[in-house]
Amino acid sequence: MASINPRKEAAYYTREEDSYSCGLCPHRCRIPVDGYGRCGSRRGDADILVAYSYGKVSSICVDPIEKKPLYNFRPRSRIFSVGGIGCNMFCKHCQNYAISMSPSGKKRTTYESPEELVGLCRSERMDAIAFTYNEPMIWYEYIMDVAECDPDLTCVLVTNGLAEEGPLRDLCKVSSAMNIDVKGFTDGFYMKVCGAHLEDVLSSAKTVHEEKVHLELTYLVIPGYNDSEDELTRFSEWVRDELSGEVPVHFTRFHPDNELTDIQWTPVETLMRAQDLAFEAGLSYVYVGNVLNQGAADTYCPECGNVVIKRLGYMVDIVGLDGTRCSNCRKALNIII
Repeated sequence: MASINPRKEAAYYTREEDSYSCGLCPHRCRIPVDGYGRCGSRRGDADILVAYSYGKVSSICVDPIEKKPLYNFRPRSRIFSVGGIGCNMFCKHCQNYAISMSPSGKKRTTYESPEELVGLCRSERMDAIAFTYNEPMIWYEYIMDVAECDPDLTCVLVTNGLAEEGPLRDLCKVSSAMNIDVKGFTDGFYMKVCGAHLEDVLSSAKTVHEEKVHLELTYLVIPGYNDSEDELTRFSEWVRDELSGEVPVHFTRFHPDNELTDIQWTPVETLMRAQDLAFEAGLSYVYVGNVLNQGAADTYCPECGNVVIKRLGYMVDIVGLDGTRCSNCRKALNIII
């Protein structure tokens, strides 16, 4: 018998007379009784603020870890991937808008209790779970409960990074890796295209790095929006200076979707130039995604240049590693096996 979706009280909120103030993300929505937050995952009931999307699963799949994308975390492994509903950004180019922008009560979902979800994961003989497809930060209560249900399960978040520091640090305690989208490197782009602020995302990236959770960043390069050499260079220099040159960065190819169907695919030359600029800025692990260019997604030893992992699409071959060291020069690499 299927379990019944509970009325789960939200975390991180305060009551303010006839409304609630949500403290989960920087929007800090003021939610009236019978109203919803911008993300659709918070509902104001008469007595409590409810985590309305709790356990509402829209998507389940077993994916290559490289699809997240995570290239320096358990390469060539597979991961149980699950998505919910809603998002706290409103990206005009979102490829998952069918679930991220659909109101929680309008999209068909299946309720899975934390125990049921863990059971599904373990039945696939998976020891790692990724919260992905839509925005996992707004699934805070569910993720925390899943992690508590099976502490031995490796947890990965694929996120836009829009979260307040308190809940983000909580999630860091139960997460082994995160990929954060840095969608552009100007606040104007974030406000116009995503409905958020750049600095909030950068602050989250610094928090995750500080918490010593394995971190990789994805930058989707959109022609005419965030693809100038100056912007790409400033982004790479920020990663180097504020995080570490060891943090892996993925420059991925844009394809027309949602409201940006009139924009061309990103030229491959632009992506390869972005990779060159990042290497020139001093980053050690820089990848080009959504293209099949020989060598563009390979991992190189930053000390001697030896190829340690070769990739073409989701075909992955570990060719130059001895544990987590380069087999040629013995340098310790920022790779988790």
